[in-house]
Amino acid sequence: MKKELIAELDPKSPISEVFRTLRTNIQFMNTKGKLKTILVTSTFPGEGKSWVASNLAVTFAQAGKKVVLIDADMRKGRQYNIFGISPIPGLSNYLSGVDIDDEERDVTDIADYVQDTEVDNLFVMPAGNIPPNPSELLISPQMVDLLEQLKELCDIVIVDGTPNELVTDSLIITRLVDSTIIVTACKQTKKDNLRRVIQNIQNVGGKIAGVVVNKVPIAAKKYKQSYYYGSTEMSKARSDMRKAVKHNSRTQNSNNTQKKSQNVKTNNNLRETEKNNSNENKDDLQRNIKVNTSSEISLEKTNDILKQINEYIDNEKKNLK
Repeated sequence: MKKELIAELDPKSPISEVFRTLRTNIQFMNTKGKLKTILVTSTFPGEGKSWVASNLAVTFAQAGKKVVLIDADMRKGRQYNIFGISPIPGLSNYLSGVDIDDEERDVTDIADYVQDTEVDNLFVMPAGNIPPNPSELLISPQMVDLLEQLKELCDIVIVDGTPNELVTDSLIITRLVDSTIIVTACKQTKKDNLRRVIQNIQNVGGKIAGVVVNKVPIAAKKYKQSYYYGSTEMSKARSDMRKAVKHNSRTQNSNNTQKKSQNVKTNNNLRETEKNNSNENKDDLQRNIKVNTSSEISLEKTNDILKQINEYIDNEKKNLK
């Protein structure tokens, strides 16, 4: 299995979530249950249609749907390489009735041309041997019968077609499937080419589900912040948060210790101040006592002197008489 199957290898990545969003949009379009076959195409090669088709198939399988992915690019099919399966037998062998590797194989048995993958509920029909006339094989009755049988056997069929601007293979298939998704590349696909592809599909009676814009540039920082659960970056964020909590706890404890130390110092200063005030009050009391004692002693002496003076005056008065 290639790293291209990011929906399987890293189901919690932001890209996988985008494919699940695409799956959900398709399911909402299928309210009446008639949308069972989807073609994925593009304007030119290199826009990512095979990558989108494979990952979209994986997301449907992860949702419990029984999915068959058909590689209808019989000129340059890649799905066998993405899923790591055998390239043959495949679609070209089934449609042509020619199995080069096994002439005794019953070409009418679809099960012989559909291979299991490592993804549960997902089966792939590779492109098979490169035929000389792919377009003629796709307009054969066998292609119609193939899609009808697969619609009965599974929940959804995804067809990986060819680029529309090079060959007409996908235009043929758009008439056979229920809807078509066009994959474009940001800053690579030209509007005129896309407009022409849409017009061609509508001209042959095909239905278009929508356009997928691939290869959109995004900053690494924004990419890391664009997902909400279970990713590696979220684990790192949780780890950073734990570290921040521990740091804050240590800081708070340190602050509490400093506050306690400051409180102790303040209390000691208050006690010292109270002690000093007490000593000062005591000294003032002692001084007051001394002053009062000195005042009392002076008063007694004064009274004694006054008494002596009175006695002297009395004696003088007696003598005069």
